[in-house]
Amino acid sequence: MKQHERAVQGETKFESNIIPRIEANYENLTPLEKNIADFFIHHPPQGDLSAKAVAKQLYVSEASLSRFAQKCGYTGYREFLIYYKNGGMTAQRMPSSGHVNTVLHTYQELLSKSYSLIDEQQVQRIACTLAEKKHIYVYGRGSSGLVAKEMRIRFMRIGLNIEAITDSHIMQMNSVLLSEDCAVIGISVSGKTEEVLQSLAAAKRCGAFTMLMTAHVKPEFRKYCDEIMLFSVKEYLENSKVISPQFPILVMVDVLFSELLSSDGLRRESLHDYTLKMLQKDVKR
Repeated sequence: MKQHERAVQGETKFESNIIPRIEANYENLTPLEKNIADFFIHHPPQGDLSAKAVAKQLYVSEASLSRFAQKCGYTGYREFLIYYKNGGMTAQRMPSSGHVNTVLHTYQELLSKSYSLIDEQQVQRIACTLAEKKHIYVYGRGSSGLVAKEMRIRFMRIGLNIEAITDSHIMQMNSVLLSEDCAVIGISVSGKTEEVLQSLAAAKRCGAFTMLMTAHVKPEFRKYCDEIMLFSVKEYLENSKVISPQFPILVMVDVLFSELLSSDGLRRESLHDYTLKMLQKDVKR
């Protein structure tokens, strides 16, 4: 059963994988070693992976394989291959009461719930609408406000005119700027953030496209929200008892981002690459 998590006699077994370790050391590799890394990242751990066979297939020396393995933290290619064939480090069984296990369980549960909640047709509709709007405003308070800021940075990089507003007074005043050319996205995990909900209602009265991202839907939301995008939730998530409450929201933000990027791939990818280059230049100065 190919799962990263599975129950074993009342315990959960999390299987580590060697690939993340290769990826973590990728930038430290030479071009030749990167070719070796690419082979192991994308090659299923089966067949003849002996040093002689792999060296012949990749047109490299066995010494290069050994240096590559050492840069990944292993004594040599032989040790690297043992872990690679076993799927990484030795799998560990951790008690279900362990803190690490609790966190991993929560992430896994939220990801599974997110998969169930995603409506691909809705994602396509929203992405299409956002791409057509001249101005996009994202409202959020507290942890939702942090997501709004992250959303602004990411979507701006692919050419959207987007602004994050986390101050309740500014949300109210912003309604004077809204029109049919605008889209307003409100984020509220609980669905009870009055400043966000009231501002969405005001935006709807101004003719703007309105969307609420929430974990708790209420019938009255339909009165002033054109779209309601649900994200997963777990008990105590809003109070950050186990993991960051931003996580399930960011999953949906990434889904939207991916849809927008693919809708006009060449232009948006060019914009994204250009902004990254400009940021890298600023860092080097």
